[in-house]
Amino acid sequence: MAIRNIIKEGDPILTKVCRPVERFDEKLATLLDDMYETMVSGDGVGIAAPQVGILRRIFVIDIGDGKIEFINPKIVKTKGEQEGSEGCLSCPGEYGITVRPMFVTVNAYNRCGDKFTINAEGLLARAICHENDHLDGILFKEHIIKKLDPSEF
Repeated sequence: MAIRNIIKEGDPILTKVCRPVERFDEKLATLLDDMYETMVSGDGVGIAAPQVGILRRIFVIDIGDGKIEFINPKIVKTKGEQEGSEGCLSCPGEYGITVRPMFVTVNAYNRCGDKFTINAEGLLARAICHENDHLDGILFKEHIIKKLDPSEF
């Protein structure tokens, strides 16, 4: 495993739409392991492939309940609304209050190519929406309704 460089806001890769993963192989497994290690080293709760320079539909999340890997995710249902604070590894020092769904249902694949469905709520739903946005070239800042000082985060 290796810690990869995190792409920062201003790099055009963060504004591009990612392509689906087609090969579930050792290269993918290495990328997933590297992404997780990079996320942990940056003290994040999620990271998407474009944040490490890879335009593929992949993200990894760990909100404290264990790692979840999402490959070719598709949010199929949302419900409710929540306001909460967000930051991003690609936008260091910037934080804000955003509005996200309270509940999401996501279909995705694991590293072996097996399809799964997850029903998420609260922080996990927020993190999924945040990371999924990265796959479509959207930064969390587009959802900010109130900017926060770093001391407020």
